[in-house]
Amino acid sequence: MPQTPPFSAMFDSSGYNRNLYQSAEDSCGGLYYHDNNLLSGSLEALIQHLVPNVDYYPDNQIRKIAPKILQLLTEWTETFPYDFRDERMMRNLKDLAHRIASGEETYRKNVQQMIQCLIRKLAALSQYEEVLAKISSTSTDRLTVLKTKPQSIQRDIITVCSDPYTLAQQLTHIELERLNYIGPEEFVQAFVQKDPLDNDKSCYSERKKTRNLEAYVEWFNRLSYFVATEICMPVKKKHRARMIEYFIDVARECFNIGNFNSLMAIISGMNMSPVSRLKKTWAKVKTAKFDVLEHQMDPSSNFYNYRTALRGAAQRSLTAHSSREKIVIPFFSLLIKDIYFLNEGCANRLPNGHVNFEKFWELAKQVSEFMTWKQVECPFERDRKILQYLLTVPVFSEDALYLASYESEGPENHIEKDRWKSLRSSLLGRV
Repeated sequence: MPQTPPFSAMFDSSGYNRNLYQSAEDSCGGLYYHDNNLLSGSLEALIQHLVPNVDYYPDNQIRKIAPKILQLLTEWTETFPYDFRDERMMRNLKDLAHRIASGEETYRKNVQQMIQCLIRKLAALSQYEEVLAKISSTSTDRLTVLKTKPQSIQRDIITVCSDPYTLAQQLTHIELERLNYIGPEEFVQAFVQKDPLDNDKSCYSERKKTRNLEAYVEWFNRLSYFVATEICMPVKKKHRARMIEYFIDVARECFNIGNFNSLMAIISGMNMSPVSRLKKTWAKVKTAKFDVLEHQMDPSSNFYNYRTALRGAAQRSLTAHSSREKIVIPFFSLLIKDIYFLNEGCANRLPNGHVNFEKFWELAKQVSEFMTWKQVECPFERDRKILQYLLTVPVFSEDALYLASYESEGPENHIEKDRWKSLRSSLLGRV
């Protein structure tokens, strides 16, 4: 499992360790600052600083604070729209919005626009989740289909899409669509089951709402098994070799686009044991291009090569003049692990009991960067036929992949031979 550097090494002498004992000149009501950035403070001081009272925001200044409240609500509904799937939250929002809108006409228009935009986002989310559920419910193991309706699967990916560059573009469509529906709060709920500032206090009474994040991880796994299935399916060795070379070209184009998640899923599928053991097939493949890709995604040194390529793509995105140059799709599992280790490896509170804002700034920085990447519109034309094949065609299970691999190139030792017999018996009902 990849490791992140110790967090004590991530912050030099200018980091939070030095700022534990700021002078009184840097403090304000129990909140400590450095270069105008909030570093730490007690939770009570933060609440006192943020919550209005009669002296802080008197009633006769409501017109002054209304724009600020409206700005806050607008940013909240745009950044965290999923919070308002809760009926109570939506009622509170509408009640507060109504109080703001009862003032000037400008506020009324802005409030209506905010509510309508939120409702559209929530409707799109519900529709997307219904599509995911439908795809999941119709998912079938490919071997089951082959046994019951052997003529029903005549195609492979090359017959559906002969151009590897087009397939890479359609994969990018799927990636960006699924990224777009992941809410930033899902990262928090994926790791935090208790109040992050109180280890004994439960924070989420409901089931964690991380459906879209989990669906994206499942997509990575499906793509890996899809690649392995397409390689193991052909009966002839030359056809399997051609399929491997095809996916190498797809992976290269994914790298060029900045679609690192599909790239890693393809490499993962090609490195699965049922595929990697096909030595006679691989002997017919020109592997130089594949070796370069594996080097780029090498997990050693905490994925140093990949992280370098990701920084390059992110820099390109900042200065991009076209949507294609803006695409940055990170290797998602590694992104989650980085956020997990940052959350687990750095204390929520400092030794003096103050909230460690430095940690939460860093978490916010990583999630904010992801939020920027996920909002890029895919510049490639959609091909519904290819997309439907990628999302719905049945794939082999792990056991079925091994069986297909042994049927293509026979077992090499007694262990493989015993497993082959067992799989033929359990999956095909043959001895």
